[in-house]
Amino acid sequence: MEYNALKICDSKAEDILKRLFNIKGTASKLPGEVDFNFRIHLENHEEYVLKISRPDQDYNLLDFQQKLLFHIENNNEILIIPKPIRDIDGNYISEITDDFGNKRKVRLLTWIPGDLWNSISTYSDGLKFTLGQQCGLLTKSLQGFDHKEAHRAFVWDVAQSLWTKEYLYLFSGEEKEIIQNFQRLFEKSQPSYSTLRKGIVHNDANDNNIIVSSDSFSPSVKAVIDFGDSCYTQIINDLAIACAYAVMNHNDVLEAALPIVKGYHSAFPLLEVELEHLYNAVAMRLIISVTKSAINKIKEPNNKYLLISEKPAWEVLKKWHIIDSNFALFSFRNACGFNAHPNEKLFLTWCKKYTFNVSDLFPSIYSNNILPIDLSVSSKWINQVDDFNNLSLLESKIKEFQKEVPHKIIAGGYLEHRSIYTTDSYTKAGNSGIKRRNIHLGVDFWLPANTPVHTILKGVIVTSTYNSENKGYGGLIIIKHSFAELCFFTLYGHLSHYSTTLHKVGEIVEQNEKIGELGTNYENGNWVPHLHFQITLSLLNYINDFPGVTYLSELDVWKSICPNPNLLFIQESLSKLNNI
Repeated sequence: MEYNALKICDSKAEDILKRLFNIKGTASKLPGEVDFNFRIHLENHEEYVLKISRPDQDYNLLDFQQKLLFHIENNNEILIIPKPIRDIDGNYISEITDDFGNKRKVRLLTWIPGDLWNSISTYSDGLKFTLGQQCGLLTKSLQGFDHKEAHRAFVWDVAQSLWTKEYLYLFSGEEKEIIQNFQRLFEKSQPSYSTLRKGIVHNDANDNNIIVSSDSFSPSVKAVIDFGDSCYTQIINDLAIACAYAVMNHNDVLEAALPIVKGYHSAFPLLEVELEHLYNAVAMRLIISVTKSAINKIKEPNNKYLLISEKPAWEVLKKWHIIDSNFALFSFRNACGFNAHPNEKLFLTWCKKYTFNVSDLFPSIYSNNILPIDLSVSSKWINQVDDFNNLSLLESKIKEFQKEVPHKIIAGGYLEHRSIYTTDSYTKAGNSGIKRRNIHLGVDFWLPANTPVHTILKGVIVTSTYNSENKGYGGLIIIKHSFAELCFFTLYGHLSHYSTTLHKVGEIVEQNEKIGELGTNYENGNWVPHLHFQITLSLLNYINDFPGVTYLSELDVWKSICPNPNLLFIQESLSKLNNI
């Protein structure tokens, strides 16, 4: 039957309300995918939600929803949920015959006052935390509850989302490639994904189902409504759905998701293995959404609610697609209080077994003594951005400094907050304005151009490239070091162009082997000559580049991925200036 023939007008809803519940009120339409929903306002200011089903709605499915609400009410005194109202015959589920002779189910629920999520102008991290918290509390309250209808075949269940493969023909170009990529990842993850914790969850915390308090100073999520999509599925899917919708209309969608993850975990602790699947679960929910929209454009073109999330869903999906899945995982782990990189502790233990000398890096210098230098925003040695970018001035100051201590190597910089990264490549649009990468992730060793650089460990060259961009790396070499218990990478930046021709990618270099020389400012990215030395436990999806500085908002994640290089040298002087 066509959508227009199924619709119920406001006056008809008012008649149904009076006939079944003996309540006289004013009805106004509410959005809904399946049911026809109405807000009911009484003269005494009481309010309700009237829900009228489509023809031949399964009674057992509605019974599942009613019993779920009763279970939450009986098992959680904190949560605010809609309460079912009996009709004049004492039934929670009523039945009418519409003008076309179709049997349709009717329910009445209490109204929860507040603002819808999609009407809020500003989404603070605190507000997003309470969204995650509410969803987590709901999941916690539903533990132990079961109903046969929760196990139904259901297109909105992320676990069953591969049905979308049948509709790939509706898409083309970039959009089709994005969908196929996530579908492949989801299929590949099934052996682990299928073993995750399962339970009945809300499964639909979209922006029309989230009620926010009317407190303009510090709003919080007070309730999540509409349990029509509740089902038995992997618990992590519930969090994924909350994230998928709540990050819409944000520049940095991953950053926007993290308070939600943190809030959910605070109410319902997540397992590390579950977090491994969150990134793809978010994507698969969005794919369900855009696929349903594409289908409904053909099937029910007049039902605008079915298309309401299409544009923002695609915006998120395209942004989500370019996020490295491992970086997303590390960020989720950090939000939940785990070590961002799962091998961080293992690396710290490894470092306790091995110690190296700075002279292993620079055998020609014959020195292991470090003189720390402060190039942070609070530096008293050089405190102007213009001074730092004045190569002749900075080089002159460093040379004078070196003359004062000829037997020491000037070095420092790990986690320094610097104001010297001024090109556009160091900025991006954040959720609260422009963000700048200005936290240094390596140690800089300030030595003359052409100083030989050696690797401290045997490894395999995985990157050997030259970047001529202003404020880039110049010559860059990255070496992978593999051991029985772990692998990690050492990064050597600001080398000469010639250095990148000495070894090919895939070539093995021995411990203490020369890998290059420091470049001049004309070939090292336009810097005063120095070596940028960095450790990383993962290369993420980078091939011929890797971040040497990060955003303050991502610092906790990056310092887990890129531990302090001084862990290899144990130089007390290098530890003194870490100012973050």
